[in-house]
Amino acid sequence: MTVLAGKHPQGSPRARRGARSPASALFWRLFLINGLVFAAGLTVLALSPATVSSPVLLTELPILAVGLAVMLGANAVLLRTSLAPLGALTALMERVDLLHSRDRIAHSGNGDLGTLIATFNAMLDRLEAERSASTAHALAAQEGERQRIARELHDEIGQSLTVVLLGLKRATDRAPQELREDLHTVTETVRASLDEVRQVARRLRPGVLEDLGLIAAMNALASDFSHVSGVPVTRVLDSPLPELSGETELVIYRIAQEGLTNITRHAHACQVELSLRAREEAVELSIADDGTGGPIREGAGIRGMRERALLIGARLDIDSMPSAGTQVRLKVPVAHGEK
Repeated sequence: MTVLAGKHPQGSPRARRGARSPASALFWRLFLINGLVFAAGLTVLALSPATVSSPVLLTELPILAVGLAVMLGANAVLLRTSLAPLGALTALMERVDLLHSRDRIAHSGNGDLGTLIATFNAMLDRLEAERSASTAHALAAQEGERQRIARELHDEIGQSLTVVLLGLKRATDRAPQELREDLHTVTETVRASLDEVRQVARRLRPGVLEDLGLIAAMNALASDFSHVSGVPVTRVLDSPLPELSGETELVIYRIAQEGLTNITRHAHACQVELSLRAREEAVELSIADDGTGGPIREGAGIRGMRERALLIGARLDIDSMPSAGTQVRLKVPVAHGEK
């Protein structure tokens, strides 16, 4: 739909409030409240038997003071009630975080302030939509780059190291006895490097996820984690799971991968539980450890997890208590026929 410059679509917040700006609307709101209070005070004074002398007598001062106090009190109550939504709006502005979506103020129907709140909520909707789109683009580019690097590691470096291993084996078979031990040591070093390259390629590109599905990928992820860290993993994996899109499965896998990586780096855990359960209208991922716990510092890793969760409309919660470990929970809503 084409919109002419200087015009606003019918039904938009600005069109609903006409030509008045928010500042003008607030001015007229305050003007009318004060005018109402003063008019009511003048009416009461005109209809009452009270009189004011000139000059004012001391006996009349208490009456004037009471009247002034009543007018100021009524004015304060009306202003406080009328402007109450601004306090909630200010609080939302202070705490709003686009990674924690759907934090909104309910419409109070309070005239122009209700329109202001609706406009602010609409702005948050637009910002969240734009952030989701940019996050999806960035994550897609990141996954593409990971796959490219994984292919290069597997196809080029992996093959080169394999050729080196074969050459070393032939050289070891023909070498004098006194050199075979050294050549054997070099061969094992190259073999270990080849294994490390393959592990890095698997972490960058979860081929098992594409070939065997999410449950097999989670089992492989837990096995790799235990092999690297030495920490046993208790697995609770429901099978079969509800149908999930390829993008959703990848998000679940990456969040589980990041959660286990954080345990390796920071938790000092002795036991980890990894669960992927089918709930009513949802799939829930949980990663719990018995490590040190404590305050959560949301660095790039956790923010990346939140961005991925936001991308598929999931909810991510992280609970951590000192000396009681950390639990990461991801609740993914499931629509029937998602694939």
